Amino acid sequence: MREISLTDLDDLACGAAVLGTGGGGDPHIGRLLAASAVREYGPVTLCPLDELPRDAAVLQVAMMGAPTVMVEKLPSIDQVSKAAQALSGYLSSGLTHIACAEAGGVNSLIPVVAAAQLGLPLVDADGMGRAFPEIQMVLPTLYGVRATPMSIADEKGNRVVLDAVDNHWAERLARSATIDMGCSAMIASYAMTGDQARESLVPGSLSLCAELGELVRRARAAHTDPVDAVVTRLGGRRLFTGKVTDVERRTTTGFARGTATLSGMDEDAGGELVLRFQNEYLVAEIDGEARATVPDLICTLDRESGEAVTTEALRFGQRVSVIYAPADPRWHTEEGLALAGPRYFGYDLDPVGAAR
Repeated sequence: MREISLTDLDDLACGAAVLGTGGGGDPHIGRLLAASAVREYGPVTLCPLDELPRDAAVLQVAMMGAPTVMVEKLPSIDQVSKAAQALSGYLSSGLTHIACAEAGGVNSLIPVVAAAQLGLPLVDADGMGRAFPEIQMVLPTLYGVRATPMSIADEKGNRVVLDAVDNHWAERLARSATIDMGCSAMIASYAMTGDQARESLVPGSLSLCAELGELVRRARAAHTDPVDAVVTRLGGRRLFTGKVTDVERRTTTGFARGTATLSGMDEDAGGELVLRFQNEYLVAEIDGEARATVPDLICTLDRESGEAVTTEALRFGQRVSVIYAPADPRWHTEEGLALAGPRYFGYDLDPVGAAR
């Protein structure tokens, strides 16, 4: 894929929701925003990571906040570009490329909006290879790339530029500002050179999103199992198939937190799975035993359609398959686990489900 046009957006949104591990925001909202921007400004050029010039000036653009709020407080395409524009004056060189902070949900499509409106190429890569809930939880942090200066823009026209002492403080300060802005805002951060981007980002993320969406679409058309198609492509496994019997969800400190309980169906009949999430699914427990944890991917897919179900969209009675897929190996280093492993989120667990 060398450019993103209107015809690519459905597949891109579908695959992005899968890699979003339940978070990253509603992909339908992202698709609508991207479609509006592409119709107005034209297709977006996609730049492979290995073709990125060494001296490129790359900026990540994303939505920050609780996905549950974004469903009701829709952003505009102008709000997206304002976050990048607010930061441009603080960069030593002119902005040349837009990038994704994460491969997931709306945050794989928000950068399409920014790239289209600003007339810049979009890098075919992201900072995680999945979605995580906090700003510092990107691989560039492991390579010493600073999250700040960072800009935050809301729908009212307010704009804030932060300069924090480290990436954890960037998360803390930006989260407070986002809460004051209504728990949902647009951000631009992690300005980096082409060399830094090629070293630290996950290559091919957007192409993978589009491929996953195409696999789901083709499997449905052929009346084969779309969940199996996704599992095979990601090198993962199906953990559990069941019906949602309970969802406890709350929006607090700028996150959607909670648990979901599934009662087993088919070969999992008689079993119970509990999902614990903070925007994204963090732990999957089957009959009281942890069977998968961050930093690896835990995803819920509709049992029949293969469409991903985000944490804010989980409802009683839904029939879903929960799958596991391995994360980028860098997340399983000592530094990666300290940044986004289960113990960081307060679970007294070593990682479960890591790629062998």
